[in-house]
Parts: sequence; structure tokens; C-alpha cells
Amino acid sequence: MPLLSEFNGIKIYVYWNDHMPPHFHAEYNGADILVDINSVSVLKGVFPANKLKLILAWAEIHKDELLDRWEKAKNNKMPEKIKPLE
Repeated sequence: MPLLSEFNGIKIYVYWNDHMPPHFHAEYNGADILVDINSVSVLKGVFPANKLKLILAWAEIHKDELLDRWEKAKNNKMPEKIKPLE
């Protein structure tokens, strides 16, 4: 599972050959969520509120890049990293 970005202790991944809808996985301190890229909303899981706000803001900024990386990983191609939240 390729690591796309890392910031504030949060790691963002996409999985190889993953299922629809386009989404990414975020991990932080034992918490795990799946985030729908198109709607920038949580599909599954629970995250600390302050970290969730950061992830959703980052995802909104990088939506086009996330869709591109998800498509690459879905087709078993190595996706490039995405700039972390500053």
C-alpha cells in the first residue's frame, strides 16, 4: 500500500487494486479511516476531531491529485507522493 503523504503524525495511503468508490486510508495513533475522495467525507472509521479536520482540509486541496493517485494504484502503478499539509 503506497504512502501518499504524511503530516502531523497522520499517514495517507491508497491500496493496490482497491474497490470503488475512489477513496484513501488515513492512519493516526491507532485510528483508521476511509475517506471518499469525491465527496471528501468519511466512509468508515473514527478519528480524533482535530486530526480529521486536517485530513479533510488537505483532501479538499488535493482532490484532483488524490483521484489521479487512486487511479494509478487501482491499476497497479506506483502513485507519486502528494505535498503534505503545511
